[in-house]
Amino acid sequence: MRRVDLRSDTVTLPSPAMREAMYHAELGDDVMGEDPTVNRLQEMAAQQMGKEAGLFVASGTMGNLVALLTHCGRGQGVIMGDSSHTFLNEGGGSSALAGVYVLSVPTLPDGTIEPDVIEAAIPTPDVHHVRARLVCLENTHNYKGGMPLSAEYTATVADLAHRHGMSLHLDGARIFNAALALGVEAKVLAAPADSVMFCLSKGLSCPVGSMLCGSAEFIERALPMRKMVGGGMRQAGVLAAAGIVALEQMVDRMQEDHDNARLLAEGIADIPGLRLDQESVSTNIVLFSLVAGTMTEDEYRERLGQEGVWMSAIRSRPIRAVTHYGIERDDIEYALQVMRRVMSG
Repeated sequence: MRRVDLRSDTVTLPSPAMREAMYHAELGDDVMGEDPTVNRLQEMAAQQMGKEAGLFVASGTMGNLVALLTHCGRGQGVIMGDSSHTFLNEGGGSSALAGVYVLSVPTLPDGTIEPDVIEAAIPTPDVHHVRARLVCLENTHNYKGGMPLSAEYTATVADLAHRHGMSLHLDGARIFNAALALGVEAKVLAAPADSVMFCLSKGLSCPVGSMLCGSAEFIERALPMRKMVGGGMRQAGVLAAAGIVALEQMVDRMQEDHDNARLLAEGIADIPGLRLDQESVSTNIVLFSLVAGTMTEDEYRERLGQEGVWMSAIRSRPIRAVTHYGIERDDIEYALQVMRRVMSG
């Protein structure tokens, strides 16, 4: 049976060039700072983000956790959106491992948080209150359908945070998708943030890894935090080699994913019984739901899966489809054929 896996861009497989680079990677002990391939990747990542230094970590969750540990002391506060990945999908590490108190605030449909709402969430200086040290934003925003945040908005939040003695961390897991959608370099979107994490293993198609970037002083303080959470890898150049290929070859390719997402959204809009807002499809994520009275989203996904089209769900609804490396235009056309057939029958 043909399989079209649209559950996530995390299902991507490394390209042939990545596999070749991994096989031939020059290696050393990265915990000792002696892996030349990791060092090169870290330099490239920092340059891409417009930061002084970079740190290779095992996952985006680890990158965000290390950032929290570096920016905040135990018992201090972080302000983040109530539908952010760090708040909902990282195992509660903010509190369980970093000991940081999360001040969650409402996320708007476009993935932003009202600056006034952020400011209102900052506890007043008082012995009874937690001290907020960090604001977190997410770009693109996963639960809001891959909506990109502009550099201007991020700068506004950064200025607000800095006025109140706080830092800004950017969960930029899909920041290259945001950059393509907005027609700017990723470093422009990362510039206002004090630290930024981006994933290598989503649209960039690496098997493992993410990057945490910031000032040289920040990364120096982040290093022992990475070690503390088990992120010190030895001959990690085997993995970093794929990241180098990704930054050299895979960034511009992601425009194909955006084009395929738009094609999918246009097709879904023409299927009776399905509902989506085409204007909300800006990058590689498509969210849609079913008109009441047809079938449930879970039933629909199950029936699609029986015919080889796999999608995920955000808390049962809406349904989420994510385009990525390995998904071609004809895969989208096939998926739409199956979707029409299941809805009609």
